[in-house]
Amino acid sequence: MNLNQRSSGVLLHITSLPGPHGMGDFGPDAYRFIDWLQSAGQSVWQLLPTTPIGPGDSPYQGVSAFAGSQWMVALEPLIAKGWLTEPQVPAFNGSLINYGEVTPWREQQLRAAAKGFFANGVDADRIAFAKWCLEAQSWLDDYVLFMAIRSPLNGQPWWEWQEGLKKREPKAIAQARKDYADEIAFWQFVQWQFDVQIAALKAYANERGVHLMGDLPIFVAHDSADCWSRPDLYYLDKDFQTTVVAGCPPDDLGPLGQRWGNPLYRWDKMATENYAWWTARVQRALTQADVFRIDHFRGFAGYYEIPASSPDATKGQWLKGPGMPLFDAIKKALGPLPIVAEDLGFITEDVNELRDGCGFPGMKILQFAFGAEGDHEFLPHMWPTTSVAYTGTHDNDTVRGWWNQAKPRERAFAGSYLACNEQDVHWAMIRACANSVANMAVYPLQDVLGLDSHHRMNVPGVLGGNWGWRFHWGMLGSEPARVLGLITAASGRGPFELLRLP
Repeated sequence: MNLNQRSSGVLLHITSLPGPHGMGDFGPDAYRFIDWLQSAGQSVWQLLPTTPIGPGDSPYQGVSAFAGSQWMVALEPLIAKGWLTEPQVPAFNGSLINYGEVTPWREQQLRAAAKGFFANGVDADRIAFAKWCLEAQSWLDDYVLFMAIRSPLNGQPWWEWQEGLKKREPKAIAQARKDYADEIAFWQFVQWQFDVQIAALKAYANERGVHLMGDLPIFVAHDSADCWSRPDLYYLDKDFQTTVVAGCPPDDLGPLGQRWGNPLYRWDKMATENYAWWTARVQRALTQADVFRIDHFRGFAGYYEIPASSPDATKGQWLKGPGMPLFDAIKKALGPLPIVAEDLGFITEDVNELRDGCGFPGMKILQFAFGAEGDHEFLPHMWPTTSVAYTGTHDNDTVRGWWNQAKPRERAFAGSYLACNEQDVHWAMIRACANSVANMAVYPLQDVLGLDSHHRMNVPGVLGGNWGWRFHWGMLGSEPARVLGLITAASGRGPFELLRLP
């Protein structure tokens, strides 16, 4: 995808799609949404991370940086193959995901499908499965063994496993591969189907002029296949506990800062391997998306290190990140990188220099623009062309929610700048992003639909109650696609024919 051409799209996570099986997945509704995007003149579908979810159901705390979320694997293709019989579906909530109810049921269906495949799969599918396992071996073998060991232990963290397994002693690992052979095969099957299904979805989207935009978290979780398989790449002690963790310092939004708890990379160790782990990770991401956003890009220029013993982020220090050598190594191996840099928060000049040196566009959030004066960097007339304009992100309130809770001065400023009120502020913000010089503009679906705070995806710093929002087709009607298409056409981001001029 050419990031220098004018384009626009919609931000919607896979799990937020409609569907009968408790949460959105790669099933028929994903294809229907692509058709909707095409009808509205959109050329980008931005997703959140598609890796397995972690604590709090967050897609930013997954157990693998390489694997796909098993919960996104659609059941319909498995039924069509004859591996799974049509299941009896509980009466799941269609507007909000209840992970505690949905995920055990979906796992049951996936296990039944795997059993059906291994018992009755045709030769062509068996050959395709074996070929895929061989091609994915570099990351797959460690991940499936990690999950196979973890499953009967009810998710016990790897540093609490028996000595030989947590230390990856060759004899213990070899024995585990034998002992857990059936469980390993199940997780291989799930990942194979994830790859098959996301590849089919991407092909369908690309054929209709829609590009998939992925999301790559900068850090990995401590309890992950990544840490277990290569503990030497992280700051861990002899007992595999973190010595320092990631976060961000105190600021106006929080006097204690944010202690994320992710282990920090041994960038010195990664450099001696020419950043091979990161190159493999980016290569994997590019098999699933046409372009992707790197979360917390500023961490590559300088990152905030917090002692693991500290309960908050008040005790920490800034340290120099890997900088340009990291991206030079990846570019040398993979060629030009279609990356959007999430450059929000505490941004220093070295972050801007790294972003611009890499040639990556940054992000501009319109909701952030009205707290100061007319020269604020997030006002559209201040944006550079090399940026991606957003009304808001998954971490923001919806536009309508923002308006309802904004300070009177901010509302008055926004109303004057955008020529709007509470009834049309969402369209006014979308139009401002679309008409700006930013090469790409992206709008959360909640903003396209003019929804309030009850429909936001995530409230940062709040554990629980996030990541569950879903829409239903009755919300879309015909008007949102029509208006979005008009705005897109008039701003040169989509087919001009959508204007239907006389």
